[in-house]
This record gives sequence, structure tokens and C-alpha cells, in this order.
Amino acid sequence: MPTILGQNQYGKAENRVVKITRDGDTHHIKDLNVSVALSGDMDDVHYSGSNANVLPTDTTKNTVFAFAKEHGIESAEQFGIHLARHFVSSQEPIHRARIRIEEYAWERIATSDGNSKFIGADEVKHSFARKGMETRVSQITYDGENWEVISGLKDLTVMNSTNSEFWGYVKDKYTTLKEAYDRILATDVSARWRYNWTSDEQRMPNWEKSYEQARKHMLHAFAETYSLSLQQTLYQMGSRIINSRSEIDEIRFSLPNNHHFLVDLEPFGLKNDNEVYFAADRPYGLIEATVLRDGVEPKIPVDMTNL
Repeated sequence: MPTILGQNQYGKAENRVVKITRDGDTHHIKDLNVSVALSGDMDDVHYSGSNANVLPTDTTKNTVFAFAKEHGIESAEQFGIHLARHFVSSQEPIHRARIRIEEYAWERIATSDGNSKFIGADEVKHSFARKGMETRVSQITYDGENWEVISGLKDLTVMNSTNSEFWGYVKDKYTTLKEAYDRILATDVSARWRYNWTSDEQRMPNWEKSYEQARKHMLHAFAETYSLSLQQTLYQMGSRIINSRSEIDEIRFSLPNNHHFLVDLEPFGLKNDNEVYFAADRPYGLIEATVLRDGVEPKIPVDMTNL
């Protein structure tokens, strides 16, 4: 049976690049994991093995490191834009570049007196520790004319120890879950948002500020929503971002419900007044949804939160 070549791409995955910016005695770190995927006129390399149109993946790796020096890393998004533009504009056979980036955050280590969490006299200005917080992610796609920038985060663990209920749900003969009127709500937020910046003719967003503000609004909505369902909280988080950041048109969430079950202490003669919980890691409920600006068509793939 005859066959034809379908969608294809190639590149160098997980290039770990750390950029140190030295401002006198004070150093700043950008720590990225960059994956490059290129596609275009690549039929011959698949059909005949001709590499005439192939830019070696080793070259893409070298480009990532060279651009960290030449262009610096102002933000994950800006760095990805530099790379995507370079690959598409400098190589005629390449029609599309997709750059995926994870950013790992670092914080300064305070001296033993620990008086200050922020930079100052009580901190070593060139020593850092990885933050035990979220990982920032980005995907930048360019086809020579149009841009698509999707940013977000993963592994942001949040918890409300109260102000959450779950009741009034459907019950059948297999239902054993008891209704809850005061429960823990905890999740590991995975979120991706799509910017409406698509052309060099438009004003480019301030990527760093946009990320910080989107994260802030997300957390504020989580903390301030009296939740009757995780779905309700998800929608409030997305709506807060869309309504507050004009540069963002779409946001997709994947939120596991990190169940905390009250432990039965009665066998020990103890009353458990919403104090002691069993934190179950699996199985877990998984809530996923997209929140859109009214009138905008969804474009973030359903599996994008696995980025």
C-alpha cells in the first residue's frame, strides 16, 4: 500500500542554558530549558535521506547558547521570539519554528541572621537556592509572518484550608462520598495562556510584567473565591486574568483535586473537628477547562497543559 509523509518536525530538545548577569557584586540568574522544533521543506530527508535542507540539531543547540550571550535573556518569551525569528528567517527550507521553554526560578540566600528575604545587606549577592514553587513555561511559534505565543506555569501548589464546600451533586447506588460544607481545597495549578500578539506590526507585550500579573490575579482569585466546586474556582481564576490583562485572550487550566480526607479518630476516643486529614495522592479528580475572552475562538490544544 503506498504511503505519504505527514506532519513532521525535528530539533534539539531540553537545552539547559543558565545565564548569569553580573551587576557589580550583585548577580542575576536566568535558568531555562529550551526545546527547538523546526518544520518545512523536509520531504527529501525522509524519502531519500538527503540532508540538503537539514540544519543540524547540534547547530540549533549551539544557537540557543550563543543567543543567550548575544541577546541576553530578558524573558523566556523574548528569548523564544529571537530564536524562532532567526531559524525561520535565516534558513529558506524552514517554514515554521516552535520554541518551548521552561524557566526555573531562583532566590537569594540570606545570611545566618536571616533578617531579609529580599536583596540587601543581609544576603549573599551571588548565592541562590531553587525556589520550591512553580515552573514557568512558554511556547513560541513563528511561520515567517505570524506569531503565536503561549505562556504559563505548572506545579504551582495552592491550598485553601476552608471556604470550600461540595454538596448537591448527583447520587446513585455507587455513591459513597459524603457532602462537605467545610473542606480543604488544594490543587497543583497547570495553566497556559495565549497572547493576542501575532504580528511584528503590533506592540509587543512586556512579557515579564504580564507573567507576574497573570500569576498574581490567578492566586488572588483562588484565595478570594468562596468555592462550591473546583470548577467554579477555575473559572474565577481564568476570568480574573482575562478581565485584568488585555493582552491575553485565552487561558486553559488543568487542576487536579488534591483530596484531603478527614481521618476517623473515633476508634481512639478522639474527635476530629476538621483538624486532621489524610492527603491522598491518587486517584484524584482532574478538572480541565478553557476560559476565553468573549468572541474569541479557542486555539490552545487540549493537551497543551502537558507542555
